[in-house]
Amino acid sequence: MSGLVVALVGTDHHPFERLVQWVDAAAACRPGVRFVLQHGSSRAPEVAEGHASLAHDHLVELLAQASAVICHGGPGTIMDARDAGHRPLCVPRDPRRGEHVDGHQLRFAEVVAAAGVVRAVGSLPQLDRELDLLLAAPRGAVSGRAEQDGVAARAARELLAAELDALLSARPRRWARGARAAR
Repeated sequence: MSGLVVALVGTDHHPFERLVQWVDAAAACRPGVRFVLQHGSSRAPEVAEGHASLAHDHLVELLAQASAVICHGGPGTIMDARDAGHRPLCVPRDPRRGEHVDGHQLRFAEVVAAAGVVRAVGSLPQLDRELDLLLAAPRGAVSGRAEQDGVAARAARELLAAELDALLSARPRRWARGARAAR
């Protein structure tokens, strides 16, 4: 088996050790596959190729070459993966594990998974199964790449926009307090 798997934990200051561990475990079982992990504030991986951050141009290039994408539940990261033609494997950050401040990624991932925008992943065995399917699929196969018909893409973007609107409208007071405190 060969290919490139790009995994992205995002840039939130909360560590996402669970995803780093899962990607390292997946990489250890697939020595012929290159795993590139953007690990942010989490510890660097031991098996996968690790980067604390990736310049956006480099990220776009990696996504274009990838056989599979694994990501946290952030809308921007999901859209970058979708724009490169992927339906990413999405492991949302869980606040009960100290991975985020609240459960918005869990809620968002549930909505976009139900719409077929991502494949939600909740365990390492599930991640392994999904990765094996994607790595075995021919490049560009629907099973691993996003459907490119206009209706599906438009519907996915509308869902993302609606969820972002809901998230942003729920937080203005909190952001305003933070802005005042920063002055």
